[in-house]
Amino acid sequence: MDAQFSLAALQFFAGGLGGFIRGVVGVYKSYSANPKAFVFDWKLFGISIFVSVITGQMAGIVFNGEWRSSLLAGYAGSDFLESLYKIKFNNLVKG
Repeated sequence: MDAQFSLAALQFFAGGLGGFIRGVVGVYKSYSANPKAFVFDWKLFGISIFVSVITGQMAGIVFNGEWRSSLLAGYAGSDFLESLYKIKFNNLVKG
């Protein structure tokens, strides 16, 4: 039982780390593009990391506990979900 818990915790943190790295990259890009108009949104940042944790957990389960897949899913997964959201939102606004 302890081994399963430690594996789940590792996947949890790996997914969160991937999401955190992705979030920091996004904040840096936004700030670099227009520093005067930059506003940091803690809620969006937190939700992004939360989604990354869940995505990392699922990837770790699918890939038999591989923490690197959790890290990658946490990084790329939140970006993928965010892109889907933007596409869906644009479709709702346009038509």
